[in-house]
Amino acid sequence: VENTCKQLGSESPYKVELPQIDCEKGWALLKFGARYYEKAKESFEKALEKEPQNPEFNLGYAITVYRLEDHYEENPSGKESSLEPLRLAEKLNPNDMFVTPLLALKLQETNRVEEGEKYIKEVLGKHPDIPYVLRYAAKFYRKKGDIETSLQHLKKALSLTPNSAFLYHQIGLCYRAQYYVMKNESRCDKDKMEELIRLCVSYFEKVVERKPKFFYANIDLAKMYAEQGRLQKADEIYQKLFTMSNLTPLEKQQAHFNYGFFQNFYRKSQSKAIEQYFAVLKINFESLEREKCKGILKKLMEKKIRHGEAEAENFAILGFIHQLNGKKQQALKAYEEALDIDPGNEEYLSALMNLKLSL
Repeated sequence: VENTCKQLGSESPYKVELPQIDCEKGWALLKFGARYYEKAKESFEKALEKEPQNPEFNLGYAITVYRLEDHYEENPSGKESSLEPLRLAEKLNPNDMFVTPLLALKLQETNRVEEGEKYIKEVLGKHPDIPYVLRYAAKFYRKKGDIETSLQHLKKALSLTPNSAFLYHQIGLCYRAQYYVMKNESRCDKDKMEELIRLCVSYFEKVVERKPKFFYANIDLAKMYAEQGRLQKADEIYQKLFTMSNLTPLEKQQAHFNYGFFQNFYRKSQSKAIEQYFAVLKINFESLEREKCKGILKKLMEKKIRHGEAEAENFAILGFIHQLNGKKQQALKAYEEALDIDPGNEEYLSALMNLKLSL
């Protein structure tokens, strides 16, 4: 074993370390989904240390960084931009159909729409009947606001792969975009709106039938059920999401945040909305949803206090928000107010003691 490792140029006497192996490991991890993207990125980085201009290694690295960004779309802090890796990968792999659409989308995202569209048209010209290319072209045109062109590409892709949950979801998103544009118009066609919302629901249902644990499709379906007035159906989806065991911290926050909005806007229950927004705060993960909930709850708690309607829980929530924001003295005061109203509450006492010990 030792001689073989030496012959293959490995620094370790008992383990073969070749960049190609790291690359293959990266591709394998990428297939396992979002939980393994960071590890996939590390594998491609390790391969690139040995061969920085290798086309395949750069391709894998660029796609992984793009997917990481896409996964953390609403929580981009600390995530490096995929633009330059995608440019390099496209340059080293000029005929690759996988990296070019991603580069186009990244250019669009960074306000280089014309350059992005040039790449989209180029890859569509080379691969007009490949579902992967069609679906990313559709995404590009949907983000551009050209919903009809997006739908054309999606329906063509669906005719080639009729069981694709991804395509059903993207078509549903297109109809949803058309629905919200029409909803915001001063004069809207009620019959057309009803037809659009029916199409949204129909396509999102098809996604969930094929992929019951597709988190974002479930959220989208729940939202459209609520728009339709089918509140019980929406509620059932949220309850299903809360029982899923494999949700990421961000997904858990998004489920609670959207359910909070549902309770407030559709059920007209501010108290239940507060419960959901506070559940977001208690998940220790920085996200856009968490920041929004801080702001919403702070305003609500301060309003209750000003109007003399505050209960112990309201002061405790305000204390927790101050604590998250690093305002320890204000947090102490809020927890003390909570304990004045509910003196024996162990949760508030524990929070107060921990705060005092941290000063």
